[in-house]
Amino acid sequence: MRPSLMTRSIVSATAVAGLAIGTLAGAGTSFAASAPATQPALSAQAFGALATNNLGLTSRQAKDVQLWLRWNHEYTGSIDGLLGTNSWKAMQRHLAEDWEYKDSIDGIPGPNTIKALQRMLRDHGYNGPIDGIAGDVTRAAFAKFADIHG
Repeated sequence: MRPSLMTRSIVSATAVAGLAIGTLAGAGTSFAASAPATQPALSAQAFGALATNNLGLTSRQAKDVQLWLRWNHEYTGSIDGLLGTNSWKAMQRHLAEDWEYKDSIDGIPGPNTIKALQRMLRDHGYNGPIDGIAGDVTRAAFAKFADIHG
């Protein structure tokens, strides 16, 4: 019986040592810098389509804009407070009807969308340039528009 107990002790000690060495070896490689993953580049247009852009509106204000778009401009998307592609497509349709928007109805609030929005916001306190940049004055006028139409 004595050799059997000794054999078990040796096997156990060898297993523990093997696990410890394996763990240390694995830990050594896990801390090494991994090779950079190669991923296809995402175009600016694709990125814009995936993004939500509330232009500084709160979630409540963005919901108000979505409700206004639903009531007036055939918006059928969610009333979730996130101005994404479908919200901006509805806004672009509105801007094309009355505010000289002549670009694609793509749901991306690019410079031409912002210029048309700025023209629309002239009726809501926007007094800045029609430059296609959604700066502080544009954002404040958009928030005022959301508050009035909410």
